[in-house]
Amino acid sequence: MTLHLHDTATRTTAPFVPVREGAVSLYVCGPTTQGAPHLGHLRTFVAFDILVRWLERHGYEVVHIRNVTDIDDKILVKSDEANAEWWAWSLRFEREFHDVLDRVGNRRPTYEPRATGHVPEMIELMELLIERGHAYADGNGSVYFDVASHPAYGSLTRQSIEDMQDAGEESEPGKRDRRDFALWKAAKPTEPATASWDTPFGRGRPGWHLECSAMSRKYLGETFDIHAGGLDLRFPHHENEQAQSHAAGFGFAQRWMHSGVLTVDGLKMGKSLDNFVTAARALAEHPTAAVRLALVSGHYRATVEYNATAMREAEVVWERFSTTARRAAEVLGDAPLAAPDAELSAIDLPEDFIAAMDDDLAVPEALAVVHREQSALNSLLAAGGDADRIADGLGRLRAMLDVLGLDPLSPQWGSTSGAPGAEHAALDALITSQLAARAAARAEKDWARADALRDALSAAGIRVEDAQDGARWTLETTH
Repeated sequence: MTLHLHDTATRTTAPFVPVREGAVSLYVCGPTTQGAPHLGHLRTFVAFDILVRWLERHGYEVVHIRNVTDIDDKILVKSDEANAEWWAWSLRFEREFHDVLDRVGNRRPTYEPRATGHVPEMIELMELLIERGHAYADGNGSVYFDVASHPAYGSLTRQSIEDMQDAGEESEPGKRDRRDFALWKAAKPTEPATASWDTPFGRGRPGWHLECSAMSRKYLGETFDIHAGGLDLRFPHHENEQAQSHAAGFGFAQRWMHSGVLTVDGLKMGKSLDNFVTAARALAEHPTAAVRLALVSGHYRATVEYNATAMREAEVVWERFSTTARRAAEVLGDAPLAAPDAELSAIDLPEDFIAAMDDDLAVPEALAVVHREQSALNSLLAAGGDADRIADGLGRLRAMLDVLGLDPLSPQWGSTSGAPGAEHAALDALITSQLAARAAARAEKDWARADALRDALSAAGIRVEDAQDGARWTLETTH
């Protein structure tokens, strides 16, 4: 089957053909380390983690670059307000991003370059743009891109230059045109001396857009396969990146991919709306695997809704996936497919799962296949099915969930469950005691008491399944 991916620039979904056969070059816009990671960040980075996993499943060697914007206006303002060094403030939140992405099971990128480590590459790019007539120095330390010099400006977001407004965050007197954007910002006397670098144009610091063009060129070459990021970055950031790279003569990104927004209780997340959810808060309130599942359950280009109902359903679904996998592993004992380090990449995936993922990473349709396979495996387990068939079913279930970063038996999730650790242990102990009491009542043929115990558990949202090796419980989905 052929992998088809959507291209934001052309607004079409077309077969993916890499620049270099057998390899994929991917640049994902990473965090600006001004503050703690929030759910919107997770939504984007988890979406493109699945892209990497699926490309690798196709046999591609993926070079994945995710930058860190470790210097910008907001970092300087917030660090100053906190009476902290800007670089220490930035590093603090860079580490928080690493920690939270590790927790949700994201694979580390191939390289993770910082903006401040690539000033020479930025100077080289600015000199090239000035030489080609697409940029100018204002004589006071700043350098600007001349938007009018590049007729294709606006093509990514399909805007007319005439209709555009100034995308700058503040008044910049050195600009020749209100629509020009800063490649390099002159040092200010109110900012720390450590937050600026010497250049042929004067002392200053990087503009936001320049860094990505410079770093993608260094690590992926002048032409690469995919540039990805959140939908909110299309303009001005990605539009400006593309303009300066094309103006410099680079092929740049051959395909643009953007993840949809995340809403909280029906509204776009924002501090002013009192619905701002940090990653730390979400992971404290819900099982980490369930948070990941909730974020990937919708299509990566669609809006994802975060609310109590969505999280309750994700918790239930995750509990069912993990319970089925654990039951199958217990039946199989020391069989290879029950081991945490099982070789899942060699397992043939169901054709309809492959078709869904090859259709621009259609995870909702792929999850429907996962549910079907999980139900079939449950039926096998309940009937005391053949071990080979159980092993095949477990292998398919794990391999599909591994593509989504959610293999229940992996080292990442193998020790977790459908509720936060201590809470689940307490809940399991209480329910197990009720199931033991029910088993004793059934042994004594006290059917009324046995039914009453089961009904009480059902009323509490606990589903009881009787199997040859005893009763098991899972959380019920609520609608």
